[in-house]
Amino acid sequence: MTKMADRSCSRLSVISSHINCCKSQLKTSCVRATSSFNCNDRLVVPNDFLTEEQVHFYNKNGYLVVRNLVPADMLNRFVERFHEICSGDILVPGMTVMKDVKHVKWNSPMSERTVNKLQNFEEDEVLFSYCELPQILKYVTCFTGPDAKSVHTMLINKPPDPGTKTSRHPLHQDLHYFPFRPANRIVCSWTAMENVDKQNGCLVVLPGSHYSPLLQHHYPKWEGGVNAMYHGIKDCDSNIPLLHLEMNAGDTVFFHPLLIHGSGANTTNRFRKAISGHFASSHCYYIDVKGTSQENIEAEVLEIVHKVVGEGIDLSFQKLHIEGEAGWGSHYFLLI
Repeated sequence: MTKMADRSCSRLSVISSHINCCKSQLKTSCVRATSSFNCNDRLVVPNDFLTEEQVHFYNKNGYLVVRNLVPADMLNRFVERFHEICSGDILVPGMTVMKDVKHVKWNSPMSERTVNKLQNFEEDEVLFSYCELPQILKYVTCFTGPDAKSVHTMLINKPPDPGTKTSRHPLHQDLHYFPFRPANRIVCSWTAMENVDKQNGCLVVLPGSHYSPLLQHHYPKWEGGVNAMYHGIKDCDSNIPLLHLEMNAGDTVFFHPLLIHGSGANTTNRFRKAISGHFASSHCYYIDVKGTSQENIEAEVLEIVHKVVGEGIDLSFQKLHIEGEAGWGSHYFLLI
């Protein structure tokens, strides 16, 4: 525990130094307004870092692609770490290693071809260094304000599809998974670790959909099965004009939590890896999801948590996040 606490303190120190550097790029009026929530109706916190074209593009479309942001040597370190985790050489406290649903049913051993996600890698100093990169934080704080915190981390691996199309991810909005607001102060940073294209399952987005409300999500009725927590928008129109975000390794997309997005199956013999982090302003506040469209994800999360910690513990979606911040660091998310 002492070693874990030391790592957490060290990470906070690094992030703090990077964010303090980023604060100098923010206009003074915005720093004051962010603290009092007067900027919450803005999609972008006024700053001197983004160009006018970038601000306009994000406001209009709900995402922003930045080319060649993360260098190859960093990406290689992340890939190497992924292989070490898949092989069992490295065990990371609090991290969940997930396999594709078909490989779970087939009881396939862990490998690069069966593992499709590492979730909550905050306690791995190699992978979490992604969230500490100053070039990532410079963009993040343009959306969250200078008081950004990491709230969710993933390394997503999309191996060649086993013929079941289970490597697909249904169209969804990330806010479905987050019981805190305001949405405009939350952003995802998603970096391609390998070249991604339509054939190996790149991200697809619906530009401008970040102005939509949070829609009802559920598990799609796909013949080949759906991976755990891969909720999709209910009754989603299959004819909506989606845009494929083809990216090279190191390219990064920042997007709003209400942006409708997903990804197709990997129909190639190549892999498609990406590393991502969600960030939010520390001024964000929790909401009670009872009676909202998020009740189903709360129920599913709590069912999983109770299997781990026992039925006798009184928990809610909000409590789970708050307890996570108090006991497990500020990187709360799903214990799956």
